[in-house]
Amino acid sequence: MTGTLNRQALTSLLQRPELRRLLESFNDGAEETRVVGGAVRNALLERPVTEVDCTTTMLPDAITERAKRAGFKAVPTGIEHGTITVIVDGEPFEITTLREDVETDGRYAVVHFGRDFVRDARRRDFTINALSLGLDGQLYDYTGGEADLAARRVRFIGEARIRIREDYLRIMRFFRFHAEYAQGDPDPEGLAASGDERQGLAILSKERIRHELLKLLAAKRAGETIRVLADHGFLTGLLGGAAEFGRFDRVAADDRNDPAAIWRLAALAVTVEEDAERLREQLRLSNDEHRKLAAYARLLNLLKAWALPLDAGAVRRLVADYEPGALGIVLAATCGEPSPVVHDEAREALTRYRSGTEPVPVFPLRGADLIEGGVPKGPRIGNMLARARQAWLAEGCRTDERYARELLKRVMEQA
Repeated sequence: MTGTLNRQALTSLLQRPELRRLLESFNDGAEETRVVGGAVRNALLERPVTEVDCTTTMLPDAITERAKRAGFKAVPTGIEHGTITVIVDGEPFEITTLREDVETDGRYAVVHFGRDFVRDARRRDFTINALSLGLDGQLYDYTGGEADLAARRVRFIGEARIRIREDYLRIMRFFRFHAEYAQGDPDPEGLAASGDERQGLAILSKERIRHELLKLLAAKRAGETIRVLADHGFLTGLLGGAAEFGRFDRVAADDRNDPAAIWRLAALAVTVEEDAERLREQLRLSNDEHRKLAAYARLLNLLKAWALPLDAGAVRRLVADYEPGALGIVLAATCGEPSPVVHDEAREALTRYRSGTEPVPVFPLRGADLIEGGVPKGPRIGNMLARARQAWLAEGCRTDERYARELLKRVMEQA
């Protein structure tokens, strides 16, 4: 299956005032600067262009000097790789000197700066990422990227195995870009080469693997692509455990307008808290990401053992302990399973909490309230608050002042 490309969108891209000013300042008879990569690809596909990268014949010092002369701010964000971020009226553009690979080790490349747009294009990973656009509106395609983009096909530049051996992360990128931009099955040569070279993933940092995997999980065809990863023996190694495809599909259908990769990872790979611990190590997850996976696991096991159907009152108690987003993901993941049973009123209540139209109930007592009542500071206060919170949850999580006073009175009488 093929699709159309919008050449007119390239003209619209070049009419952006900040980009126009940049390109007019960075092009003259001696030097040339073009838009490159994702901005060109996405414009042709009529997808949002949020970041614009450029490539240039100028060396980094010359980029900085040219930017200052034009009144732009230059920041050396990746100067060792030839990249300077140039800020034009508040909008950043990454400008990178044309490069040629000199030596690669499967993780990083030693490059020399050059002036050849063709060589720079041919050192990139996929044909659809090697397109460049000149100030005059000319589209430059040295690798067949335009045809592949029209065919919705992700294909390595040159021999796939060589491209992968230059940087084994390209295996992950191959599947990620397939999930985001391709139709049909993965390119056979790229798939075969990825399988043959999979052992190279072991030399990569876990952080780089995590970055690509999470992007893949949020992509348009993530569900189909993770099944390809499973069928070809990649997925178990990436996750370090089994996958729940049904739950993943239900969550992906629920959040398709605003995909959240970490919740999709939870649905795919977490059933108990030990899974969250394993994935933290396996993928070097952040503390916040691990917290979400652990919360998902606790909620999942709580709800799978929930004896009665969930009603609005139960949802109110649950969101007092767990963020509404986590509860929504668990209910989406388990939709259609024998448990939990969820009443419509419960789903309506959750929608109100998730949208903010109804505030999440907050426990009305604090340690200071007990101290003011005469309870000495110490661990006893924590124990008293914990018992009071259990009563508060059981009584419907009321938050009015009258209830708070009554609850405090009961706590103090028990003390």
